[in-house]
Amino acid sequence: MGLTALITAALASREGGGVAWLVTWMVGAGVAFAVGAGALIRKARASGVQLSRGVGRKFLSALSPPLAAAVVLTAVLFRGNLVEAIPGTWLLLYGTAVVAAGAFSIRIVPAMGLCFMVLGAVAFLAPPGWTDALLALGFGGVHIGFGWVIARRHGG
Repeated sequence: MGLTALITAALASREGGGVAWLVTWMVGAGVAFAVGAGALIRKARASGVQLSRGVGRKFLSALSPPLAAAVVLTAVLFRGNLVEAIPGTWLLLYGTAVVAAGAFSIRIVPAMGLCFMVLGAVAFLAPPGWTDALLALGFGGVHIGFGWVIARRHGG
């Protein structure tokens, strides 16, 4: 997922904002979602966890509402010509989703979510020119960094 964000940030930074920028990030998010869902399914199977029951269901139930809110708010912010608020919203709500879902995972997952939330707050205060760098740092760097630690300490 982190690598897709780094590629998306590089492509989106060439768009200069607007519809093309948003479409680039939405396509990147779709690819990252597919990668993340595939990894989650693979890990659940390897661990013998059913995503439709027990802890798997709780994890998905906690993850989904903030992500759905991010989708709705993206449309609202774009329609209201508040595109500069979208990156902070994405990082903040994704972090919220990870913190909430992390309650049903290993201890490091909520810590990762808090890093996304901090970056979301920074994105609201940062100059507009920092948008793609902050999204790359969050969705790319935080995922890669924490993913490496999780893979090393917890097997993926």
